[in-house]
Amino acid sequence: MSQPLDTLIIGAGTAGLAALREVRKRTDRYLIVNEGPWGTTCARVGCMPSKALIEAANAFHRRHAFEAFGLRGAEGLTADIAAVLQRVRALRDQFVAGALQATDTLGAARMAGRATVLGPNAVDIDGTPYATRSIIIATGSRPRVPDAWLAFGDRILTTDTLFEQPTLGPRVAVIGMGVIGVEIAQALARLGIEVAAFTTSPHLAGLKDPTLNAELAALLKQEMLLHTGAPAELREVAGGIEVSSGPNRVVVDQVIAAMGRVPNIEHLGLETLGVPLNPRGMPAVNPQTQQIGDLPVFLAGDANTHAPLLHEAADEGHIAGINAMACALTPAAAPAAAPTRFQRRTPLAIVFCDPQVAMVGKRLADLDSAHTVTGTVSFENQGRARAAQRNRGALHVYADRATGRLQGAEMCAPAAEHLAHLLALAVQQKLTVHQLLGMPFYHPVLEEGLRTALRDAARQLADAANAPESDLASCPALGVPALE
Repeated sequence: MSQPLDTLIIGAGTAGLAALREVRKRTDRYLIVNEGPWGTTCARVGCMPSKALIEAANAFHRRHAFEAFGLRGAEGLTADIAAVLQRVRALRDQFVAGALQATDTLGAARMAGRATVLGPNAVDIDGTPYATRSIIIATGSRPRVPDAWLAFGDRILTTDTLFEQPTLGPRVAVIGMGVIGVEIAQALARLGIEVAAFTTSPHLAGLKDPTLNAELAALLKQEMLLHTGAPAELREVAGGIEVSSGPNRVVVDQVIAAMGRVPNIEHLGLETLGVPLNPRGMPAVNPQTQQIGDLPVFLAGDANTHAPLLHEAADEGHIAGINAMACALTPAAAPAAAPTRFQRRTPLAIVFCDPQVAMVGKRLADLDSAHTVTGTVSFENQGRARAAQRNRGALHVYADRATGRLQGAEMCAPAAEHLAHLLALAVQQKLTVHQLLGMPFYHPVLEEGLRTALRDAARQLADAANAPESDLASCPALGVPALE
């Protein structure tokens, strides 16, 4: 082996690139290796192309509201699925190009190949060993597809292949109704494709609040067939693929597997690290340091299964890069540097269906009901939502009964992506319900619905009888007659 590198980064997705930014600030003795296409999962096959598809679907779906606005002729509009997918790919290529800029100029510090860990201080790349003072593993994840389904060939789609299709058949089944499944199923249904959705879980889009989950289920059933509770089975029949789930049967042209993602950790050689692995081959990872045990090895992003979200992957790569460098740059004679423990941001997850779904902070299932109040609002009669023909869904905020401190929220609501950010800020700043009610709310806006939910929570607090008489703070007299 040659002189050791300071670090070797395995994977060039969001987490790997975030780690790279920190590494390059501190050393030029590094190597980043990637197997497969360069460019992040988000840019190539994830959040960005899916949002391009969703925007097209929602734009076309708006025609159903035209009559209520006094707009005529909507029945003449059509969706050209091939053209929609072509636009998605064109935008995707632009997003990928932006991601590639981070590695295109690295020269010899960038390498394509398969990396295998040989121990805490060594990595093999396609048969060549490299010594390194630290290792950052950021190999990402891939869609989960049952082996038996591979017999159906290219009629089984995932987010890795969906956007590459020149067009789609008129009948599609979506198996799995988590975040990805809900987004894709609704988008395709809104583009005029007959969609049948199946899931074994009673929870849709990650919602744990039963009232909101039921609300979302009822809304989705207006746009597609939705079957929950029983596993889906596939078999070849005349005219397509038959999907069965309990008593439900449907024949489709293509099936989209949306049953979660699998971390890319096979063949990595994690067993050489000498730490315990769980039944899935995963070592324990400290979420505040991204460190595996006390080794100079860090596991970040989707590969660690913590939270498959871009902002979390970016944070984890950032943490891993800083701590890997602290390990690598500690003088040989000095004690090993203790990794920095970072406080993680308030949990935030958003699903871009319509109404949007979002979860902030602690969910209802995470809280003690005896010490929690739930403030609710329905958007059915909310003024701005009604004016926009978007008056569907509801929002729940959760607060500590004794202190009024906001704990979290779940929602299936219009503009949830914006409401969720406001609530995430409030949770992270440890604001109480009354403090948040003291903030300005414009009129007419959807955020007034949040205020309604907060006022509902305030009425239920333990000290409700002693609550402030006004949302406005009182102030003492200035003592200057001319200004009073």
